[in-house]
Amino acid sequence: MTTQESFKRRVRERMTRTGEKYGAARRALLARTAPSTAPGTAPGARPWVSQPDVADDVVRENTGHGWDEWVGLVDAGPGRDAGHTAIAAWVAEQHGVSGWWAQSVTVGYERVTGLRVPGQRPDGTFSVSRSRLTDLDPDQLRALLADDDARADLVPGLTLTPRSRPGVRSPRFGVSDGDGAHGVLLVSLDPAGRRLRLTATHERIATAAEAEQWKGYWADWLEALTAAAHD
Repeated sequence: MTTQESFKRRVRERMTRTGEKYGAARRALLARTAPSTAPGTAPGARPWVSQPDVADDVVRENTGHGWDEWVGLVDAGPGRDAGHTAIAAWVAEQHGVSGWWAQSVTVGYERVTGLRVPGQRPDGTFSVSRSRLTDLDPDQLRALLADDDARADLVPGLTLTPRSRPGVRSPRFGVSDGDGAHGVLLVSLDPAGRRLRLTATHERIATAAEAEQWKGYWADWLEALTAAAHD
């Protein structure tokens, strides 16, 4: 088990013991973690809960500070309870960082400090994406997705409610089943040479655990469609 997986296990154990939500349990454990034993860091370094998407040298080159410096600056500035929007605005206004890099700094800060885990959006929900090369005909697939009865057969067990205008390149659907609503699905159909790259992006998922389940569901769905195309 990796250090990061071990930390996540401890978070889940605390959730079971205290009844806390994932974020609260994670922050409580982070506050008690010594820098020499925190996940993802070397002895003596500031504890990192998870790695940012942007490398330390890249963020330093483009913003003037590395990740440990940004954590110290934001902690001393707006602080961890300020929220994503306020932190990004502060980074841009107080440090002269462009809007795109201000967002990148904020997301990286949230990853390092445990305010956001990989796949988590600024609103606290999660998103997953799975992609597959297929031999399906894109026009035929769009037609199936546009027809209510055909769509029900195409995605068994789920109800997909159109959220975009007819004929769009990448249709969007509300996802629900017998237990209620489960976010929004974006289906992207992109040419890849003579084949089709089919991508299912599921957004606004409530929890990280559900996101993992949906990741597996859409991977299986894409595999089944690919197999059907070959048949």
